[in-house]
Amino acid sequence: MPQDALPFVITVAVAALIGAPLLRGLADGGFTVTNYRGVALPCPLGLLIPAAVTIAFVPLALLQVLGVDDALGVAGVGFVLGVVALGLADDAYSGASRGWRGHAAAVREGRFSTGALKAVGIGGLALFATARPPGDELDWLLSALVLVLCTNLFNLLDLRPGRAVKAYALVVAGCAVVAWDADLFWGLGAWTAAFLVCGAFDLREQGMLGDTGSNAIGAVAGLWLVGTIDSNLGLGIAAIVLLAVTAYGEFRSISAFVERTPGLRHLDSLGRVHRA
Repeated sequence: MPQDALPFVITVAVAALIGAPLLRGLADGGFTVTNYRGVALPCPLGLLIPAAVTIAFVPLALLQVLGVDDALGVAGVGFVLGVVALGLADDAYSGASRGWRGHAAAVREGRFSTGALKAVGIGGLALFATARPPGDELDWLLSALVLVLCTNLFNLLDLRPGRAVKAYALVVAGCAVVAWDADLFWGLGAWTAAFLVCGAFDLREQGMLGDTGSNAIGAVAGLWLVGTIDSNLGLGIAAIVLLAVTAYGEFRSISAFVERTPGLRHLDSLGRVHRA
């Protein structure tokens, strides 16, 4: 096993070990949300993502000190953990406002909106994470825009069990086909490991990702896109596509579109187990 695979392997083990106790703790604490079928599920399952990755830092740091190169090679830590914190705030304190229009209306009426806080906060984190030397302003702005749009889009996608993780897998596969980058793959491996374990719980309706999880998955999907696309034209096209899908989700139902599209409907339902 290559040394740079250690974050992935260790995070999978940690997530598998703490996943069920975390869900029991959420349920015992009354942290449940009713899903699309009317079943009350522990939420946010997405807490497993930062929990698994940060707990994995303990053995990874020890391995690094012992001379194992790349043991702590986990990319995007500041950006993703910041997004997780904003998503958790939205899960815990969000009001009735939904979507960009709803949050904008709340702000206009002088009400506090966790969605607006998340939008501005993710924007700031994206600008910070993609900061470039002077002269690369367009690349910087487009990269930040892709991160923001991708993070938000996965929140809109997470309306059925397993959908966000499957969409993430498609992004990773697409990026690998366009330009395989082993350093990027292993650098984001710890996050991918946590997503896979979350996806297993999500597909079986054992918990709901919440904004905490879906925004984290979208953030890492955005890092994949920014790390793979090497031109301003490509970033611009990606931003337009993400914006178009987001706009569609604001005014129409993404779930309805998936349901009436045969290939997407099959992929969306694949592996899903309904909880009795």
